[in-house]
Amino acid sequence: MSVLFDRLSREFAHGHARDVDLLGDALAPPGVLRPAAVLIAVTDRPQPGVLLTHRPETMRQHAGQAAFPGGKIDPGEDPITAALREAHEEIALDPAHVRIIGTSDPFRTRTGYDITPVLGVVPPDLPLQPNPHEVAEWFEPPLGYVLDPANHRQRTIEWEGAPRQYYEIMWNRHRIWGVTAAIIANLARRISHRHV
Repeated sequence: MSVLFDRLSREFAHGHARDVDLLGDALAPPGVLRPAAVLIAVTDRPQPGVLLTHRPETMRQHAGQAAFPGGKIDPGEDPITAALREAHEEIALDPAHVRIIGTSDPFRTRTGYDITPVLGVVPPDLPLQPNPHEVAEWFEPPLGYVLDPANHRQRTIEWEGAPRQYYEIMWNRHRIWGVTAAIIANLARRISHRHV
């Protein structure tokens, strides 16, 4: 057993046993949602990190954005299976290296997805290889940094004729925002950055 896995498992269980105010998409999701899952892969090192990717600029949707590995849940899959499959397809993360802690709060988007975050722990310094069709690069900010509410900046943009608020987390040259930042902010309401 790893100390990090045990600590995160306790914090995760404790955080999910209490009611908290969670973020939702500012615009109402449609009536029919497609199930999806993302993997929040935490690296087991003295200062744990979290694996994130940048989508290629050539992608039709969310080009260049920071994201967790993940995608649609295929028929017959559960969120954990889908998140592990997607992480393997996107960055060659072997599912055998992931110790799952559990699934967190779903995030429903106005674009029609019901996203289940899956939290797991992975060894550090794995030989990850981005799939160039889905991932431009991967990066690893410190978990404590991204979970710290002091690093969550609330921003407002004009979207479809009305102001819309979103969260943004800047780490080095990486801008984490939108759904990915909202999922992080919700996890931060379950797991304190002081306990990682």
